[in-house]
Amino acid sequence: MTGLSLLGPWPGSEVLSAQTTVLDRLAAAPTGVEPLPSLVQLPERGPWAESTGRTASLLTGMPVELGPHGWKLCDRPGRDLEHAQALLREDVDALAVAAHGWTGPLVVSVRGPWTLAAVLYLARGDRVLADAGAVRELVASLAEGVATLVDRVRAAVPGAEPVVVLREAGLPDVLGGTVATFSGRGRIPAADADAVVAGLRGVVDGARTAGAQRVVVHTGGRFAARSVRAAAASGADALGLALGPVRGPQWELLAEVVEQGTGLWFALPREQHGRRDDPAAVARSLSGPWSAVGLPASGLADVVVHVETSGTVAGGDVVLVRPQAAKHAIGTAARVAEELASRAAEG
Repeated sequence: MTGLSLLGPWPGSEVLSAQTTVLDRLAAAPTGVEPLPSLVQLPERGPWAESTGRTASLLTGMPVELGPHGWKLCDRPGRDLEHAQALLREDVDALAVAAHGWTGPLVVSVRGPWTLAAVLYLARGDRVLADAGAVRELVASLAEGVATLVDRVRAAVPGAEPVVVLREAGLPDVLGGTVATFSGRGRIPAADADAVVAGLRGVVDGARTAGAQRVVVHTGGRFAARSVRAAAASGADALGLALGPVRGPQWELLAEVVEQGTGLWFALPREQHGRRDDPAAVARSLSGPWSAVGLPASGLADVVVHVETSGTVAGGDVVLVRPQAAKHAIGTAARVAEELASRAAEG
């Protein structure tokens, strides 16, 4: 069944209201469309609620704090970590209230290990990505932390079928050797592709062991073949990417991914300057190339389309939409999903 979800930050600071809105809007998906509501993220509450701080607060045995340049590892837990953990508890508590009685998929998105390693700093020195030993520790720690979060979601909503999305928007830079050093005058060498796959697989396996029904590695808004291949080799159930940048020959690579048994999640283009997208046209921009590369129309039933409420599909925290615009975007995405479901049913 074609799926419908929402990723990215939600505007405002009222958690319960936001969570209720997201659940209600997605639960009202058209017949034949599977709703996949998400645990909301509200970064306007401060850096402790942004994706880096929120994900870093999950790390076990690796405390973090806010430094002059952003989040960094530290020697012992402090107020910044406690604040980030408290806000996440508030989010899960709101989910328990808003999703009371819910049965079905519930999406939890976090930064993936490599993107986190690229933006998180060592206690004394460069980015975590620059230290292979620290990266290995971070991967293991995040796997444990994500597993704990899955357990908490299952306890809060007993009927939930957790779906974990690892946001790896920084993967093209990690694999391409373009992540800047602390000084900004150099670049951290490209990570080994096999090491990247192994790191992703570690967190994917950790989530699945804890009871995640599906795990998605989302490569963000830039199409990079190396990132797609790494994500597809991670053992994840699906690969996520932006629909807009996919062009011509790139669909051939996606066809290979699908034929290997990996599903696809597509972030739909964000409407610009008040322009209203035609859902049928957006659906054709996906189903047309899909058929052109020889994929069966029935396979569109395994696709998930999602709304991205940030300024880009990079998994960032800049919210460029207001609640009404976000609600409208969910409605548009629902009609796109309905069109795809109809084409899948027609075969």
